[in-house]
Amino acid sequence: MTNETELKSALGATPAVDLADLTARIGRAAGAEGTLDLAYCEIDSPVGSLLGVVSPTGLIKLGYPNREVDEQLEWLAATVSPRILESPTAFGLDEVRRELDQYFEGERRSFDLPIDWSLTKGFVNDVLRQTARIPFGETRSYGEMATSAGSPRAFRAAGSALGANPIPIVVPCHRVLRSGGALGGYGGGLDVKIKLLELEGVLT
Repeated sequence: MTNETELKSALGATPAVDLADLTARIGRAAGAEGTLDLAYCEIDSPVGSLLGVVSPTGLIKLGYPNREVDEQLEWLAATVSPRILESPTAFGLDEVRRELDQYFEGERRSFDLPIDWSLTKGFVNDVLRQTARIPFGETRSYGEMATSAGSPRAFRAAGSALGANPIPIVVPCHRVLRSGGALGGYGGGLDVKIKLLELEGVLT
């Protein structure tokens, strides 16, 4: 893994060097040469700093501020590939930031981002793909998600699948509530879930 501090040290960068631009150029070059598997950057949002991670296939991870960035990156390096670089533009990461900004500003109701589903499989993948289809401003129950994924009785497993969602917001697990309308749990914290539902007009 590489960050700006390491680049600055390795390249002997001076204050006159635009490290953000340099990092972006290195990321683009590494991606073009096939020597980069994952690119990441931190994305400012009203719910805190989000960790956006993309592969050549699409968005693979969106981490909440209640998770340590280094821990998430180390896990990705061990699980997916150690060829990971901080680069805000590689593999379309700038488009991820743009669409998230539009969503939080109330200008976007759905995402057009390609998604890399490789961190999920089986029933978890089925539930999350169905979750990605829940429209803006609408909610579903855990039971409804289990049914839509083909296992009507597996509502507890559906809850676990939603808790394992590596791409929250874009795959809107915040739109899934307990039967009766109770909020249920949320990996980013209930305060974040409430803010997202308020943004979408579900809660006032």
